[in-house]
Amino acid sequence: MSDDTIRLVTIGRILRRRRRLLAALAVLGALVGYGASVLFPPRYTTSASVLLPGQWEERELLTQAEIATSSVVLDRAAAALGRPGVGGSELRDRVSAKAADGNIIKISGTADTPERAQRLSDQVAGQFVTFAARLAGDNPDPGAADAPEELRKTVVQTDRRITDLAEAADPGRTVESVQARTELEKLRAALLDAMKKLDEADPATSKAGMVVMGPAARPTGEAAPTRAQLIVAGAALFFLLAVIGHLTAARMSRRLRTAPEIAAALGSALLGTVDVPGERPAHRPEERGPRARIRRLLGVDTPWDVPPPQPSGGEAGRRIRYRRVCARLREELPASRRLLVVVPDGDEVAGRAAGQLVAEAGSDSSPGSSSRGYPVLRVVGVSVSGPLVPDRDTESGALVVLSAGSRTAGELAGIAEACADAGHEVVGVVVAGTTRGRPTRSAGRPPYEAAPAFAAHGHTTGGSV
Repeated sequence: MSDDTIRLVTIGRILRRRRRLLAALAVLGALVGYGASVLFPPRYTTSASVLLPGQWEERELLTQAEIATSSVVLDRAAAALGRPGVGGSELRDRVSAKAADGNIIKISGTADTPERAQRLSDQVAGQFVTFAARLAGDNPDPGAADAPEELRKTVVQTDRRITDLAEAADPGRTVESVQARTELEKLRAALLDAMKKLDEADPATSKAGMVVMGPAARPTGEAAPTRAQLIVAGAALFFLLAVIGHLTAARMSRRLRTAPEIAAALGSALLGTVDVPGERPAHRPEERGPRARIRRLLGVDTPWDVPPPQPSGGEAGRRIRYRRVCARLREELPASRRLLVVVPDGDEVAGRAAGQLVAEAGSDSSPGSSSRGYPVLRVVGVSVSGPLVPDRDTESGALVVLSAGSRTAGELAGIAEACADAGHEVVGVVVAGTTRGRPTRSAGRPPYEAAPAFAAHGHTTGGSV
């Protein structure tokens, strides 16, 4: 898989062959999400809207939004709420403001109950309006609304008085009268200029007339992330991490999955591929501990990335494949009659295939079996971590039987070196696979599984056939 692209069929294979593990991890992720929801209590959020009359530019609205969450406004809101231990700094993470369409500032407050969230939003909105009015110079006194108009009337009256004084003065007969008229004209110009500036300031004053558009609505549901969302997110996260972990492990794996690669790693010729029914084999005594039971329960006791079982061609087709392997062995060793069949420890599929190969080569139930000249086979199991093959006795070579996708090139090279050290030449390689279904055995035919016992770690425990 390291050289192949990840396809949907690969993900589908993971889902089929690791469904129990993925389900267990999804449940674990859901429990983690539930624990996170317990550590983080539920939150409720609501918003209060403040209307800004007049014409406002976008940057001005952003400035007002920043003012709404400033420390001055939040400190005043915290003081008005009257909750001990809650100050403006604590409210900073629970209050937000943003500019909306229509010159509206939306102030959102978050609290642990709907009532507190509603009160927090209303209080911050009210303190924001009060502070903005103070910045604009507004007086909260109701009578202050008529102050600009009164000022205009005073200016008009003063202007008329200046005109009357100028007409009553001696019209240019003395130096003092001329100076007096000049000073009066300067005073008139100053008053008119002040009046002009006052008129220009009126729009800005109208901008400061902000209005809170009603109290905040009391929230009816929790703010995100809710407990259900945390549970679903935890399950999905663990599920995705498990799938990604399987894909990463498969791409980093160096196990050989094709017959030509396996034969090249062992430095021998491929004699053929055989198959066995895809049933779960009996577990060995060393595989009955708690760890092995957990692996079987989660379905991780068998590799998921090996080729899927092919449709069975029936017992007759299976026997033909084994006979062809035996015939190729006879062609490779025309004068030899004994071979050592090497099977890696833990490779159940290869062990069953080796037993069937031995049974086919040594069967006497078919007429003329003694005249076929098939070699006599003896099966031994070899540890991959420390391969040790029995020394050469009457055998004239070794036949390696293993399943695809079970070993790396380095492990197979170690088995080949162990065979060479024991004086055995690897005469061929047989790759075993599985098929769907279990065909019915023919009457009078010995079962394929009635194979000689394996030799563990190079010491033979069963005789030759």
